[in-house]
Amino acid sequence: MSDIHPTAVVDPGAEIGDGVRIGPYCIVGDGVRIGSGSSLHSHVVIDGDTWLGADCVVYPFACLGTRTQDKKYTGGQPGVRIGERVTIREYATVNAGTQEGSYTRVGSDCLLMAYSHVAHNCEVGDHAMLVNAATLAGEVVVEPYATVGALTGVHQFTRIGTMAFIGGCSRVVQDIPPYMIAVGNPIEVRGTNSVGLERRGVSPEARRELRQAYRLLYRGNLGTSAAIEKMRAKNLVSPEVQRLIQFVESSARGLAK
Repeated sequence: MSDIHPTAVVDPGAEIGDGVRIGPYCIVGDGVRIGSGSSLHSHVVIDGDTWLGADCVVYPFACLGTRTQDKKYTGGQPGVRIGERVTIREYATVNAGTQEGSYTRVGSDCLLMAYSHVAHNCEVGDHAMLVNAATLAGEVVVEPYATVGALTGVHQFTRIGTMAFIGGCSRVVQDIPPYMIAVGNPIEVRGTNSVGLERRGVSPEARRELRQAYRLLYRGNLGTSAAIEKMRAKNLVSPEVQRLIQFVESSARGLAK
C-alpha cells in the first residue's frame, strides 16, 4: 500500500506503485507513473507523461514533467522518463520533451542537486551528477558517471563524455571528451579525471594510455585528426581510449579546448 498524505492531490489517472510515499501538498497529475518504493517529500509537482522509477527520492519544490520551455513546442504530449534510485533535491526541474512522442531522459542512480535544471530532450546517463544549480539547455547529452559542477551552464546540443568532470562556474559550449576534467569560462580541458578513473576501477594501464591521449589531443600542437592518427600509431588500444576516439570523431559541435 502507498502512503499518501491527505493534503496531497493525486489524479485518479496516475499510477502509483507499492510502498510509495507522497508527502504533504504534493501534486501528481494524470498519466504520471511512480515506481514502487519511491518517496516524494512535501510540495513536489509531477505532471504530464512522466515516469519515475522505483526507489527514487524527490525533495521539496522539485518540479518534474512540466511543459518544455522550447518555443518550438506546438502541442501533443511529450514526456519525461526517469530511472530507478534517482535522488532529486530541492527546486530541481526536469522539463518534458518538445516534439510529440519525445522524452527527456534521466538514467538510474543519478543525483540532481538543488536548483539543477534538465531541459527538453536531454539525455542524462546512469550515475551522472548535476551539482547545485547546474543547468542543461535542450538536447544536451550527459554520459554515465559524468559530473557537472555547481553553477555551470551547458549549451544546447553539447555532449559531456562518460566520467568527465566539469568544475563549478563553467560555461560549456562545445563537447567535453570522456574521462577529462574541464573548468572555466571560457572552459579549458585541464587533464584526465585521474581520481574519478581510479574510483571507477579503470586499470592503471588504461589511465596511462588516457594521459598519453590527452597530451596528443591537447598539448601536441596537432589537429584533431592528426592527434587521433598518432594515438593509433602509438598503439593506444585500451577500451577507454577507443571510446575517447569514437566520441571525438562523432563530435558535431567540436571539442572544448
